[in-house]
Amino acid sequence: MSNSPADSWRSYPAAQQPAWPGDAELQSVTRALGSAPPLVFAAECELLRERLAAVARGEALMLQGGDCAETFDRLTADAIHGKIRTLLQMAVVLTHATSLPVVKVGRLAGQYAKPRSSPFERRDGVDLPSYRGDAVNGIEFTPESRRPDPWRLKRMYEASATTLNLVRALTKGGFADLGQVHAWNRGFVEHSEAGARYEAIADEIDRSIAFMRACGVDTTQLTTAEFFVGHEGLLLDYEAALTRTEAETGRTYATSGHLLWIGERTRDIGGAHVEYFSRIDNPIAVKLGPAATPDSVLALIDRLDPLRRPGRLTFVVRAGADRVRDVLPVLVEKVRAEGAQVCWVSDPMHGNTVTAPSGHKTRDFSAILDEVRGFVEVHHALGTHPGGVHMELTGDDVTECVGGGNAVLPEDLHHRYETACDPRLNHTQSLDLAFLLAEMYRDPGTRRAATTG
Repeated sequence: MSNSPADSWRSYPAAQQPAWPGDAELQSVTRALGSAPPLVFAAECELLRERLAAVARGEALMLQGGDCAETFDRLTADAIHGKIRTLLQMAVVLTHATSLPVVKVGRLAGQYAKPRSSPFERRDGVDLPSYRGDAVNGIEFTPESRRPDPWRLKRMYEASATTLNLVRALTKGGFADLGQVHAWNRGFVEHSEAGARYEAIADEIDRSIAFMRACGVDTTQLTTAEFFVGHEGLLLDYEAALTRTEAETGRTYATSGHLLWIGERTRDIGGAHVEYFSRIDNPIAVKLGPAATPDSVLALIDRLDPLRRPGRLTFVVRAGADRVRDVLPVLVEKVRAEGAQVCWVSDPMHGNTVTAPSGHKTRDFSAILDEVRGFVEVHHALGTHPGGVHMELTGDDVTECVGGGNAVLPEDLHHRYETACDPRLNHTQSLDLAFLLAEMYRDPGTRRAATTG
């Protein structure tokens, strides 16, 4: 068995991999991907690591968001516009409140695969393979649709390339210009309370830019935005096929995305995912659920970040609103005692999923907010840095999560329930959350309450 970074994982147990039908088709696809151009480049990955090092030092925030699962049929310019616009608005709110730069990472250009709690789904007495994302099979409940198809990996690569092209055009071609802060709000929430608050910030930014220009300050850097993409590095055959080693440096990168993460179901220290991630030089993340122990977290640090490079490793905590205040403190304290400088990020979505009376999977905005608040409180009480948030969101006016400023009621869920997997915050709810998170970072009372409460 090869010991190369792209292949060493094959001698380890690999969880959550599809039951591909035979090897010939899979090998044909991976050979084609192995000679395909990289989707991202080593210099971009290193730049993100530098930016995340600032987050680890408490000098910046990280904002990651996008679809639970991207789908091929919803790969449209409007959908990508909406998600980037939402993240840019949220970043403006957070930067305005904290005076910290925000590292923006989309759950984009590769989030086409999902782990499942069961390999099979039963409906009306019929068992079929579970839907594992468009990279593997189709969502329709038929034998043909649910058959894993390796050629979908090639389609994922092509869809990701299309997405990245548009992301780069939008963030470098004027759309992300801070002079456009008012335009980002049009047609979305300008008539909502959050939209009105955002417009007030946009007015201040306009005046600040006008002042700088009047003073002769070069504002050209405000016309573009750094924007990175990431996804769960779940399908190891796909990731291995897109792994490249630089001849000049000898460093190896997963070129499918800037930031890859290991999920809660695949972070086994003796598993194939940890082995593969230990061999790539990208900045990486690991999801930590409520069962995470200090020993398992320290073992992950030793395996994934033995050199203790700031910005290399991010822990994304998904404990649930009812557990985060109990689970998080001991993890943070043990990591700090170890001397590791990691980024701590809150995923308040996955630990707060419930089923509505209508049968829809949903999340309550108040629970999402409470987990974020608990995450920030714990860090403030310990004197550590709450590095940011990792959200499932969309720029569309969907009705998938209940609550928020323009409250979605449980009886509204069926109106625009469009997710392929888990419920997402809509644009208004995302902006609401950004304002509330900004208040937590800005208000010293949050720190006092955390210390005395």
